Amino acid sequence: MSQQTIVPPRARLLRASSLPLAAILFAVAACGGADASPAKEDAAIIPVRVVTPEYRRTQPPIVLTGTLGAKEEIPLAFKIGGVVAKVSVEAGQAVREGDVLAELSLAEIDAQVSAAREGRDKAKRDYDRAMKLLADSVVTAAQAEDARTGLDVAEAQLRAAEFNQRYAVVRATADGVVLRRHLEVGQLVGPGAPVLVLRTERKGLVLRAAAADRDAVRLKEGDVAKVTFDAFPERSFNGRVERVAVSATPGTGTYETEIAVSTSGARLASGLIGRATLQTRSATALPTIPAEALLEVDGDMASVFVLAGAANDAAPTVRRIVVRVAFLTDADAAIASGLDSSMRVVTAGATRLSDGARVSITAERAP
Repeated sequence: MSQQTIVPPRARLLRASSLPLAAILFAVAACGGADASPAKEDAAIIPVRVVTPEYRRTQPPIVLTGTLGAKEEIPLAFKIGGVVAKVSVEAGQAVREGDVLAELSLAEIDAQVSAAREGRDKAKRDYDRAMKLLADSVVTAAQAEDARTGLDVAEAQLRAAEFNQRYAVVRATADGVVLRRHLEVGQLVGPGAPVLVLRTERKGLVLRAAAADRDAVRLKEGDVAKVTFDAFPERSFNGRVERVAVSATPGTGTYETEIAVSTSGARLASGLIGRATLQTRSATALPTIPAEALLEVDGDMASVFVLAGAANDAAPTVRRIVVRVAFLTDADAAIASGLDSSMRVVTAGATRLSDGARVSITAERAP
């Protein structure tokens, strides 16, 4: 009796299915193998945008924070001391040139003027009498000269009293706005003590800011600035440097800087906090590229990809180089070293690259 080999059902299943599976794999390889390599090759070419470095003399922007005020803010005071009799204005009130703003009680000064006038009249009579007696040889020429001197002194005293009387009243020296008021009716004030501060519009508005020494040496009169205020978040105002202090402020070591601000029709109040941004230029031009081209930034060092192939290559390659960043602006990066004008730097698509990768240039633009 012949022996028969019994094949387990699981083994029969595997053996039966192995041949069709191999046939399927062979068919797939035969049908798709011809297209697989080109597809892989196309996927390796990465579309990018490139830019040629542009040489600029721009330096890092200087940003100064300060307080807005009038170029001309005049402290007003009485020439003499006395008791305040009248105050005609409030802080924030607009005034016209010549308007009376405050007055002292004139009882005392009027008495002084009256006494000086009487003294002048007496000296005039004494002088006239002396001149008549001199003609009759009753008095000497020296006595007549003394009478003349007495008259001159009395007239000078009257002029001084009248001058003080005139400046017992504070008047507006120009059209403007009263910024501060430091007196009340009945208050005793001293001579020369500021009682009112008048803001005039004759010389415009300025932003007064403190510049550090490293910024002050880069500033010069006439530099253009862009000024912004939190009170006007959607607007910016044109500015221009009018003055940079030649010596540092004691205690702070900063240099007071005045930036003239063009209001452009806006009503800007004194005391607004503003920021002035100034773009200065250096003697040396630096290559500038879009900031998006920088990779792996570490301090002032970064890397970028540049085209390694010829400009007319169908699929040029790229290489990674290390550059030193001089400074960054809102959208651009100035490069201190590592780039030259012959290089074309990858911007969009740089994050997908590796050294030696093949690329296709979809667009090329200036920074």
